[in-house]
Amino acid sequence: MLLCALVPLRQTFRRVPASLRCCEKNDPRRQKGTKKHKEQSAKNTGGPEKCNYFYYRITHKTSKMAKKENKINEITIDNYLDSHYINRSNWLRAAVLGANDGIISISSLAIGVAAASATRAPILLAALAGLVAGALSMAAGEYVSVSSQTDIEKADIEREAKELEEMPEVELSILAQIYERRGLKKETAMQVAKELTEKDALAAHVKDELGINEISQAHPMQAALASGASFTVGGVLPLLVTLLAPVAGMEYWLYGFTVVFLIVLGILSAKTGGTGIKKAILRITIWGTIAMGLSALVGYLFGVNV
Repeated sequence: MLLCALVPLRQTFRRVPASLRCCEKNDPRRQKGTKKHKEQSAKNTGGPEKCNYFYYRITHKTSKMAKKENKINEITIDNYLDSHYINRSNWLRAAVLGANDGIISISSLAIGVAAASATRAPILLAALAGLVAGALSMAAGEYVSVSSQTDIEKADIEREAKELEEMPEVELSILAQIYERRGLKKETAMQVAKELTEKDALAAHVKDELGINEISQAHPMQAALASGASFTVGGVLPLLVTLLAPVAGMEYWLYGFTVVFLIVLGILSAKTGGTGIKKAILRITIWGTIAMGLSALVGYLFGVNV
């Protein structure tokens, strides 16, 4: 029994970094009787040696526990959502949409022109014009669409405030039923609804009845800036390909580099959003390939020299 208990313990303390394994052959405990051992014993003051396995494991484990404990102690009601990915949902959606649109739009446009052109100038001009127009259009469109969402939210909040004035009992009952459906007992749900209504009735109904909160609330300017800037960054990449790649077979160069750009975008979006990398890459690359293929087909079908 004792031997069985000591074997895993010994194995645990032997799992040390490669940088410390060299200490094993120099460990005085394993070289008793040697001259080096005697010299080390004379210098030894009784404390743990630097390369001691037990010393390393204990300090390493203690350090990790201390970091984990400090992280737990730092979490409060005001910052507990800071480490969650949901905080990035608004700007990340706009940024990924803009970058993806920039890469695919400019690449597809350049591929379509390259399939019908034998010179670089028309391809470069089309890509540059598409980049400028696309970035401005993307930012403006995002601002308008998200502003429409904000207008809807404001209209619903005003309507809810009016209903609270006209029929407070009905609104209280609805709020209690919402909590009851979430799992609270009927009496508890009513008690919670009453207490939240006493504190801030409108805020309670906006959050729990309409589903509007600080995280999901629309931010038009943030979305517009993220979308426009990311479109520009994404669109510059295929523009550089049209500028540097040889004209002969330009569409193939564009297609190859665009696939690489989309893969990188998929990795970045997955890392930022905390999702699976493989799924993000496949989703972005497949749709991008379809868009570029159709654009090239149009260029070949209407193969007018530009």
